[in-house]
Amino acid sequence: MPSYRQPRGPERIVCLTEEPTEILYQLGQGDRVVGISAYTVRPPEAKREKPVVSAFVGGSVSKIAALEPDLVIGFSDIQADLARDLIAANLPVLIFNQRSIQEILDVIVDLGSLVQCREAAQQLVSKYVSRLEVAHERAEARAHRPRVYFEEWDDPMICGIRWVSELIEIAGGRDIFSERARGKLAKERFVDEAEVLAADPEIMLASWCGKPLDAGSVHARKTMGDIAALRAGRLFEVPPEIILQPGPACLTDGLDRLEQIISGTLDP
Repeated sequence: MPSYRQPRGPERIVCLTEEPTEILYQLGQGDRVVGISAYTVRPPEAKREKPVVSAFVGGSVSKIAALEPDLVIGFSDIQADLARDLIAANLPVLIFNQRSIQEILDVIVDLGSLVQCREAAQQLVSKYVSRLEVAHERAEARAHRPRVYFEEWDDPMICGIRWVSELIEIAGGRDIFSERARGKLAKERFVDEAEVLAADPEIMLASWCGKPLDAGSVHARKTMGDIAALRAGRLFEVPPEIILQPGPACLTDGLDRLEQIISGTLDP
């Protein structure tokens, strides 16, 4: 009979987005990561230590295969074509599709379990939950919850994804498109100027998926200048790396930034 060993979990992991990289580093398992996305910012040592093998939508199958990974981790339907090509190259692929805060927390524990660190992952999640609860308590103590419009893309206009909407509510705001945010596909979150004008947000947040905010183009829209947020100069850019990554970043620095903006302690 052949000999077998107790599973240790994947030891050569390629991460096609930032959040699994950050989670693994947070769990002390950064040595398992052998390839990363070009959009990886957190943790900074990952960008110094690991080769870049993918963007977001696409990636180099040959570069990934050359790393001999025993697991490739990706995110969402947007990476479906890349996942298909990697599977066709006989590589093991795991695609998560977390869209809510609860799903983000679940993924952290799932990744911890994969690398034999479930208990550490649960402890990490407990810390994030505590941060969320404390932020919510602070928000509950404030008298006013401003109306907030979060824009993930400008043309077409796309409102914030579900975890962003939930973080806005926890931080003390009222997302004007909270129902629309539940749409899993980007096209389900398309909005137009008339809808934004009707909701009249008091704060506008922009995080344009990898390109800087062009405030001039926002003000140049036909009716956007009529919303309370722009009349009051309450247009803020939120760095994508701390709000559009469904992992530790949005639960820590992202939440902190939203709190500062919504509470009025941060100027545009």
